Amino acid sequence: MCRHAVPRICALTALLLPLALLASCSRSKSDGAGSGSSAAPGTPKDSPAPAGGAGPIKLTVAAIPIVDVAPLYLGKQKGLFSAEGLELEIQNTQGGAQSVPCVVSGQCQFGFANVISLLLGSAKGLPLQAVAAGNFSTGKPEDFGAIIVPEGSAVKTMKDLEGKTVSVNQINNIVGVAVRAAMRKAGGDPDKIKLIEVPFPEMPAALGQKRVDAACVVEPFLTVARSQGATVLDWNFAELAPTLMIAAYFTTRDYAQGHADVVQKFTAAMNKSLAYAAEHPDEARAILLTYTKIDKAVTEKLNLPRWSPQIHRDSINLLADLMVQDKLVPGKPDVDALLR
Repeated sequence: MCRHAVPRICALTALLLPLALLASCSRSKSDGAGSGSSAAPGTPKDSPAPAGGAGPIKLTVAAIPIVDVAPLYLGKQKGLFSAEGLELEIQNTQGGAQSVPCVVSGQCQFGFANVISLLLGSAKGLPLQAVAAGNFSTGKPEDFGAIIVPEGSAVKTMKDLEGKTVSVNQINNIVGVAVRAAMRKAGGDPDKIKLIEVPFPEMPAALGQKRVDAACVVEPFLTVARSQGATVLDWNFAELAPTLMIAAYFTTRDYAQGHADVVQKFTAAMNKSLAYAAEHPDEARAILLTYTKIDKAVTEKLNLPRWSPQIHRDSINLLADLMVQDKLVPGKPDVDALLR
C-alpha cells in the first residue's frame, strides 16, 4: 500500500489507506460510456507518452458515480481527452477515502475527491496535488445536495436532529463537515448527531425504510428520494458559502513532477470538459444515464451543481478552518501545498 517514490511516508500511508480500499477501487470499474479501456491500471511509471506516436496515453481516473463527475464522462464522450492524446478508464469509488488510495498507490493516475478528503490526506503527509476544479454548490435552494428527512418525519429543524441518526457517504469528508456546520448554524450540538456511512445510491431506501432519521445526499439520489416522499430539511452546502468548491481532480506531486506533460494535457481537457458541461446542461443530464442506474425522468428533474474551471481558494480555506473546528486535524491544513 506504500507509495513507490516516497519511502518516508510508507508507514503512514499503510495506516491511513487500508488495502481493502485499494481492492475495492481496483474491482469497481464503471460500465457504460465511461468504462474506457479494459487494460489494467498502470503505476505512475506506466503512463508517459508512448514513444514514436504508438498510441494514446492510457490513464485511469478514480471517481464516484454521482452527478458531480458528469463533465468527466461528457468530456470523454465528446473527445476532449482524446484530442489531448489521452485515453481514459474511469473506476467507480464510494468517495475520496477510496479515490485517494487508488491514486497514491499508483493504480490510478488521477482521481476525483471532495476537498475535505484531499485536505485530510495532505495534512496526514500524503503528497496530493489538485490539478482541476471538480464542482461547486449553486449557493441557493434547490441545490444539488441537501439534508432530507422521510415523509411524515417529526424532524422539522436541524436542531431536532440532536440524538438522531444521519446517513453520509463518508463521515470525515465534506458531507459530514457540512452536516455538522448546518447543525451548528441552527444552534444545535453537532456532537449529538450520530453519523453513519451509507453509499449515496442506498440512501433513498435507507431513508424510506426509516433505517436513518435523515440523510445528507447529492444528485441524482436527492431527486430519487424526494420522488419517494422525502422532504428537504436544509440546503447545507448552499448555506455554507455562496461559492463552495465541493471537490477537485487530483494526482500526486511526484507524478505531476515526473509527468508534467501528461498532467498539463489532463488539466486542459478537464477544464474544457467543465466549461462544456456548464454550457450544455441537457447533455450533462443525458450522460448520467451512461454511468448511473437512474431513470431518464429523474435526470430531467434533478438539480445540477455548478461547474467551472476556476479553483476557488477562499472556500477551500473555509473548509480547512471547519476541519479544525470539527477536530479532524490538530491544525489548519496547508491549502497552498494542495494547490501548488
